Amino acid sequence: MSNQKEIRARISSTISTQQITKAMKLVSATKLRKASDAIVRMRPYALKLQGIMSNLQESADDDRLAVYFDEREIKKVCLVVISSDRGLCGAFNANVAKRTRQLLENEYKDLVKSGNVEILCIGKKAGETLKRLGYAVNTEYQNLLIDLNSDKAFDFTNSLINRFKSGSIDKIEVVYNQFKNAATQILSNETVLPIASKTEQSKQVSSDYLFEPSKVAILEDLIPRSLKTQVYRAMLDSLASEHGARMVAMDKATENAGELLGALRLAYNQARQAAITREISEIVGGVAALEGA
Repeated sequence: MSNQKEIRARISSTISTQQITKAMKLVSATKLRKASDAIVRMRPYALKLQGIMSNLQESADDDRLAVYFDEREIKKVCLVVISSDRGLCGAFNANVAKRTRQLLENEYKDLVKSGNVEILCIGKKAGETLKRLGYAVNTEYQNLLIDLNSDKAFDFTNSLINRFKSGSIDKIEVVYNQFKNAATQILSNETVLPIASKTEQSKQVSSDYLFEPSKVAILEDLIPRSLKTQVYRAMLDSLASEHGARMVAMDKATENAGELLGALRLAYNQARQAAITREISEIVGGVAALEGA
């Protein structure tokens, strides 16, 4: 009997867990729809902006613009690590922390030893993992993804741009999950500053444009705008990827709970049948004993 009680308790607990995972899947699906719409709308604008800037990049030799392309000696690096504030989304956060650790242990190994790598975490989870690994983490902006909007993202990026222009940091790199679809996230790390030079192929592209007020004046506004859009896009990508990863994880958890329920119900029926068989055997044995007396 005690075995049946234990199995009934596990069945009840599993049903409750399955209801929670179903609800979380539905919530994530709703949030994913909104987040994926946002990144789908943002990408064409961001790509077009980068394309325009690439065509105008030949004016970067102007002193007012050269600072954005200045590949100076790297003495201080800022890694912007974008993860989530909550777990239960599969390997989403673990992958971001793993890629960050790889960069720290390989590409920036010497700078880490000298304390010249700043890990700026947006979202709590990757920062918690990196702290456990012994890295110093800047959590000033870890709540930035809560009620994210373009103004908050642009202000954050503007502060990084000003630090780069002042020389307090020499390179800014973003680590995040790029959204492809609900089931697929592409782990990425991109250099924001300094801006990479034009490739030979892009240099061969010639465009005949008239500029007002001037090409340099346009780039003075366009370059910061493009950088802010690039970082904002990474945040939107990460948000959509998070909800997609959580939806898939909760779907799998719901499916696993269903399989476990099937196994528990089978075990319960077997235990119940065994108890019934034992009781019948005891009754038959008692009857036989009475008849023999």
